[in-house]
Parts: sequence; structure tokens; C-alpha cells
Amino acid sequence: MINEDLKLRGDVAIVLKDKDGNVKDIREIHNLVVNSGLGFICSRMAGTSAGVMSHMALGSGTTAAAAGQTDLVSILGAREALDSTTPSSNTITYVSSFEAGEATGAVTEAGIFNASTSGTMLCRTVFAVVNKQADDTMSVTWTITLTAS
Repeated sequence: MINEDLKLRGDVAIVLKDKDGNVKDIREIHNLVVNSGLGFICSRMAGTSAGVMSHMALGSGTTAAAAGQTDLVSILGAREALDSTTPSSNTITYVSSFEAGEATGAVTEAGIFNASTSGTMLCRTVFAVVNKQADDTMSVTWTITLTAS
């Protein structure tokens, strides 16, 4: 009998810069792949027409990440289209930049989605506050790794 234990791990890197490009804050955080994200992965393996992950959002919610969540608790601004999506042998990396004036405020949560509104949330993370001022930029690099152990 073959017993494979597949695991998904998400790692999020956040870089906050001021208007002159100086780094103000760097964070590295883990995330939770939520139930809707797991369902999405399985549906894509079956060839369904669910859209690919295409957007990222930041929010100010502080509720702990939980498997049953389907959206951020309190989005700041709007979901942003991903700048890039890069698959490799056992990872996929999503990158999004939140420019000056976008997602401004006390950022404490982030998520990845397959639509600009509604749709499916793949994963969510909650972290200590990152204060994004109106003229700051924030880059978020989110890497999902699938391993067999």
C-alpha cells in the first residue's frame, strides 16, 4: 500500500518602501491554504473551468486565519491583479505590487483570489500590522510549495 502525505505550505514575503524607494519594513510570514483553496486545487486537477488565481488583496482584519474563510475580513481598497505568476516543479509564486494610494492603512491580512470580486480565495494570512502610508509601495511575494512527506 502506498501512503503519500501531500502538504501545502505558503510563504509570504512583504517589502514596504517609502516614496523614495527606501525599505521601511520587511516581513516573512506563513499562510493558511483555506478549504475553498483546497477545493480549487482539486477542481483544477479534474480539468474544470475554474479561473486561475489572478488577484491579491490586503486588508485590516485581525481575525485568525481559519480553514472555512472565503474572503478577507476587512479589505483595504480593491483586489489587485497579479504582476506575475511563476510555476516551477513543486512551487508557484505569485507577486503583486500595491502602489502609492492602493491598500493604504494598517495592513494585517492578505489573500490570493481567482477574480477581482467574489470568486475563490486560495489562501489567507494574518500578521502584525504593517502601516502603509499613502505614498508607500508594498510588494508581496507569495510562494506556495507542495511536498510529499
